[in-house]
Amino acid sequence: MTFRMGRLLAVSRKEVLQLRRDTRSLLMAFLMPAVLLVFFGYIISFDVKDIRLAVLDQDHSPRSRELVESFVSAGRFHITEHLTSHAQIVPLMDRGAARIVLVIPPGFARRLSTGERAPVQAILDGTDANSAGISLNYATAIVTSYSAAITLRATRMVPPVSPESRVWYNETLDSAAMIVPGLIAVIMMIIAAMLTALTVSREWERGSMEQLIATPVGRAEVILGKLLPYLVIGAVDVLGAVLIGLWVFDVPFRGNPALLSIMTLMFLIGSLGLGIFVSAAMKSQLLATQVAFLVTFLPSLLLSGLMFDLNTMPLPLRVVSSIVPARYYITVMRGIMLKDVGIPVLWGQGLAMVAYAVVGLALAVRAFRKELT
Repeated sequence: MTFRMGRLLAVSRKEVLQLRRDTRSLLMAFLMPAVLLVFFGYIISFDVKDIRLAVLDQDHSPRSRELVESFVSAGRFHITEHLTSHAQIVPLMDRGAARIVLVIPPGFARRLSTGERAPVQAILDGTDANSAGISLNYATAIVTSYSAAITLRATRMVPPVSPESRVWYNETLDSAAMIVPGLIAVIMMIIAAMLTALTVSREWERGSMEQLIATPVGRAEVILGKLLPYLVIGAVDVLGAVLIGLWVFDVPFRGNPALLSIMTLMFLIGSLGLGIFVSAAMKSQLLATQVAFLVTFLPSLLLSGLMFDLNTMPLPLRVVSSIVPARYYITVMRGIMLKDVGIPVLWGQGLAMVAYAVVGLALAVRAFRKELT
């Protein structure tokens, strides 16, 4: 059977008419991506700010107060309590009133004045290992800086080594710059697959499949015709999500919009094709929606590199992650938006997007049958 654009557009028009009558699908198509992006963009953060600090100052000297002030002026800590004895530390940690306790022992100022080592202790709540590790790094940096300042004042010598750091791509180390581009990839894969998961199964449940089977429209024309309206919706959603990232979360966009558009179209075609494949295979809207959510949400969230570093995962999980499309699209989003990289860097991800689009369409066409079973 020959492929005709007129028949394809007729199927697309029919799908648009069905969408206009389905308010829930329209809300999910246009409103849900923005809501999820804003919600998760604010909820998911790897920044550790406003750390609750308790101080046990047993020296009560200008030097000890100077050290405590160094923590406050750093902008990461705020003092919740001033303790008077070690016995108060455990109850304080038990009720979560402080994440870190700074203990300054007696004789702190005297040791500094005589040139001796003056140890201070940091006691941390390790129930949240990530936050505890970051808090400890902050505390260590502050104490190291304070120690260097004391040495400089005592010897009046310039330190022989002076570290100067420069952060590229995310100068403020804001986690939103990393999270938001990744969220766009995960959310769009889920939404795209779930939207098209209703297309073919809806025809079966409403009894209109018999009419479609009776027409001369080919399988590829049906799949492409049903996919085209959702491809336009997906493109609009991605554009809206990128604008939300720019205006709400201050994520920079440094790269080539045309390159991102091409990569995005390939990713959307693959995700939409996956949804149509599930819809044709399940023939039930409820079951198709559940299966589409299962095969997109968990792999995209856990095995894409959004939440966890893939290099730290066991080898079997790293192998499985290589077939998760969101993994490659996240790299594309971050690379183009944050780094302004192009094809010489992203050619591998580009090939993965093309392969995903071809496989998604092939699966959808193969699963769709113009016959009653």
